[in-house]
Amino acid sequence: MHFTPSDESIAACYRLLIGVIVPRPIAVVGTCSAHGQVNLAPFSFFTGIGSRPMSLLFCPVNNRDGSEKDSLRNAKPRSEGGQGEFTVSVCTEAIVRRVAAAAEPLPFGESEFALSGLHERPSRVVAAPSVAESPAVFECRTRQIVRLAEGQAGGGNIVVGEVVHVWVDDRALSNGAVDPDRLRAVARMGGESWATTRERFDLAMGREALQAPPPLDFGVV
Repeated sequence: MHFTPSDESIAACYRLLIGVIVPRPIAVVGTCSAHGQVNLAPFSFFTGIGSRPMSLLFCPVNNRDGSEKDSLRNAKPRSEGGQGEFTVSVCTEAIVRRVAAAAEPLPFGESEFALSGLHERPSRVVAAPSVAESPAVFECRTRQIVRLAEGQAGGGNIVVGEVVHVWVDDRALSNGAVDPDRLRAVARMGGESWATTRERFDLAMGREALQAPPPLDFGVV
């Protein structure tokens, strides 16, 4: 298959992106409007950026009418009318149904916390709350927003946040490090498919990887 994005629909481009870029970790983003209205939404276009400064990003696309999603409206800098802050809570197996429910498109000001049954946890540094049921939370201040197609339907936006505080439940730790068996994070695949992170393998990086036995039952590649 050959695919030229400029010749295809937004939906077709989106389907290909989420089908090939897998698995994708999920950022459950909490924000707060200038008037104190709380918003919660999951995003799978999300990743870490670097450790100095400790930073991450998530990517809310524009609504069908080209307007900003609530998460972007709230997280953008104060100079643009937002709060300039947000939280990222980790999505786990225990709360995945409620996180998926938080993706419901509600009118601005209505609470996805109330709809989903998730509870607010007050943050230590920022105004935006996080998910009380999540075992790990990043509190962030917005450093930069990159708008790739401002005002256009489906236009991409990159929200870069500097992490100013991190909370991790001690029950998710083992010997001072996050234990994936205790964290039990989940990820998005294509369509409506999700994936757990329970089947894992160890593999060195660099030349050493070529000398290692084949991981699991993948065979020789």
